[in-house]
Amino acid sequence: MRKNIVAGNWKMNKTLQEGIELAKELNQILSTETPHCDVIICTPFIHLASVTPLVDAAKIGVGAENCADKESGAYTGEVSAAMVKSTGAQYVILGHSERRAYYHETIETLAEKVKLALANGLKVIFCIGEVLEEREANRQNEVVAAQLASVFSLTAQDFANIILAYEPVWAIGTGKTATPEQAQEMHAYIRSLIAKNYGNEVAEDTSILYGGSCKPSNAKELFANPDVDGGLIGGAALKAADFKGIIDAFN
Repeated sequence: MRKNIVAGNWKMNKTLQEGIELAKELNQILSTETPHCDVIICTPFIHLASVTPLVDAAKIGVGAENCADKESGAYTGEVSAAMVKSTGAQYVILGHSERRAYYHETIETLAEKVKLALANGLKVIFCIGEVLEEREANRQNEVVAAQLASVFSLTAQDFANIILAYEPVWAIGTGKTATPEQAQEMHAYIRSLIAKNYGNEVAEDTSILYGGSCKPSNAKELFANPDVDGGLIGGAALKAADFKGIIDAFN
């Protein structure tokens, strides 16, 4: 059975002290109820070891926003999948459009990162999505299919540890959101590609999240789509009340 998931991506925000406060606040808000979805917070590397023991693991999973494509060694400034795992974190975001655009991460680099993350027992939230020019040229399907090559070489057993996040790049932080119809259309297409690659059962079991200006005001409508299994949330994940508002879309 696939899961409904609301995951927060803090990006490069919050000092360590501020991050600890936000995690405590979220933990407190969720302490009196059981959310109707899995809740994950993905934080900057420096927060992981402090935040993981603070939250109730039964209600909030913790993840990193990236990891290295190398196991260990002389790679100054990099953080390996094993290091992420050692903090108690269970997830890692890979392939985010900001990483692809600003740090030139390729399909091959990402395949390496995915492999190392899975080898170290992390679940991967793998991001895919087209830029505005690609959408306007009606190339979104082709772009997303190509990006999925980083995970489609996995065995079905390994692919079971992948959560996909469709994030139209033109909707990230812009205030523009894909319409519920656009989101459903792309999510259904992604699921059809999984079915083609791994069969219907695997496709039905895979959670596909929507990301891109998702907020309490539009989450319910987006999540009501049969192939949209939750959200990867940016800006709205930085305020506990807003994040909770999105979690409540599943109530």
